[in-house]
Amino acid sequence: MTPNTPFFADLSTYHPQESISFYQNVFGWSFYESHGYYTAYLGTKPIAGLYETPDKFKQMRMPHFWMTYISVNSVDETVSKARASGGIIEMQECINDIGKVALIRDPQGAGFTVYEGNVLQNTRNYTPDNLIWNELHISNTDKVLTFYQSIFNWSFQPDDYGHLQVWNTNNEHIANILEIPNIMKGKYEYWVSCFGVSDLNKSRNKVLKNGGCVIFEEDHRILVSDNSGEAFFFIVEI
Repeated sequence: MTPNTPFFADLSTYHPQESISFYQNVFGWSFYESHGYYTAYLGTKPIAGLYETPDKFKQMRMPHFWMTYISVNSVDETVSKARASGGIIEMQECINDIGKVALIRDPQGAGFTVYEGNVLQNTRNYTPDNLIWNELHISNTDKVLTFYQSIFNWSFQPDDYGHLQVWNTNNEHIANILEIPNIMKGKYEYWVSCFGVSDLNKSRNKVLKNGGCVIFEEDHRILVSDNSGEAFFFIVEI
């Protein structure tokens, strides 16, 4: 995998079986469980992960959410840089047979997971029913650009839509940053996962039929939530 690049996403849910049913019906994924962690597959290809929200986070009433993963060469080094740059380290551990992970919040509070290892693979693939993209939605870009540049060595370029493109050191466009006022996006800052679909209208109807809802619609994509009413993501026609 290319270091310092988004590559994977997983879902924290209070009700795994209800969430599994939703994503099976919307994307056609199959799920396989190992040690309490469910991996979603499209055919034989892994797509994403899913797990039950730990009790301590349920007690805090943490919402259901999709988490963006970013590959790194060294979790320890990334954590050190993040802490020095104003980030908050929510969790850091070595998971047997998987690798090292850390959950980090940037100075505005948007959370993401960094991963060091070779078990989790890059599942981003620009084809239908796959994870295709990740975006940071934030209220003030000026407060986070130095942070992300310091820990990932990213560079940023404005596009024609007023967004910031994120580029890694391989000169690859890997993500976007959208500055959105809280009155539109709510009080939280977050990384958003985007999944490709072949027919936007059909996928929209599947979301609604299976208990999800539409948050807002754009020309080529729709922000939706799943049947929890909380875990949101984009469906994008490709």
